[in-house]
Amino acid sequence: MAPPARFDIIAIGNAIVDVIARADDALIDAEGLTKGSMRLIDAVEAERLYAAMGPAVEMSGGSAANTLAGMAALGQRCAFIGQVADDQLGHVFTHDLRALGVAYDTPALSAGAPTARCLILVTPDGQRTMNTFLGASHLLEQAMIAEDRIAASDILYLEGYLWDPPLSRAAMRRAIDVAREAGRKVAFTLSDAFIIDRHGPDFRALIAEGLFDILFANEVEIGALAEEADFETAVAKVAAQVPLLVVTRGEKGAIAIRNGERSAVDAEPIDQVVDTTGAGDLFAAGFLAGLAEGRPDAECLTMGAICAREIIAQVGPRAQTDLKARIAARLG
Repeated sequence: MAPPARFDIIAIGNAIVDVIARADDALIDAEGLTKGSMRLIDAVEAERLYAAMGPAVEMSGGSAANTLAGMAALGQRCAFIGQVADDQLGHVFTHDLRALGVAYDTPALSAGAPTARCLILVTPDGQRTMNTFLGASHLLEQAMIAEDRIAASDILYLEGYLWDPPLSRAAMRRAIDVAREAGRKVAFTLSDAFIIDRHGPDFRALIAEGLFDILFANEVEIGALAEEADFETAVAKVAAQVPLLVVTRGEKGAIAIRNGERSAVDAEPIDQVVDTTGAGDLFAAGFLAGLAEGRPDAECLTMGAICAREIIAQVGPRAQTDLKARIAARLG
């Protein structure tokens, strides 16, 4: 039996600063982008696209870091591992995460690539199209993964986006081993269908080995992972291989399947979708916070849906409302 944990969750993910700007559909079309998608870009393309964007707002982001920000706001003990550079954006990211109460002390790079940034175009329908320059974030090495903290955390949460770079992939593989050896649970979020296109065989092998206790996906990702067009067929195929599968479905709500038992929740009502950036990240925050509190899966889903609603009603991926109060008003 594992000893009592110091942290409820420790996450490994991209340390990114988001640059968010409003954009019309004409710009999306002119740039040849797929609305609602995420793509990787290099430094030159980042500079060119930034020049084409309108007035922007900068705030710390990164999928797993967003999830921790939400969990910290809900009172959970959180730690983060991710690589920034010793530059202005790196200092912003570090300050923002620590200010939320998240333990974060991965040493910054003193030379080489700058801190990662994600250029996000938000169209009038609230959809976000992300263009990510990974910069320093993809240089996370195995030596940086703080094995003592992983062993002292109830859940290790891994961000699929960070599986792409070889260095960070090796670090995450080692982190999985550390967590399993310490008797801790491993949660994985698939992040995006394009990551599955590139690394689907890896993910399927890890699942087949029983290395993931909790798997997060959206409707598109679960189909890509299962290689099945029908949603229910895809869900059944993957749910048979993981102890807990959580799938978000946008306006159709979300489901969780634990050892064959299914729970479902409707999407929370909202007057206007402002920006979908971080919706999945905050859903995961609510769900995982519920797990940390020992709540049943149905309540965890509701907590996730409430957090997702709050985030899509604002600009940016870090909550500007009191998530804890919103959940207490609904669930107590």
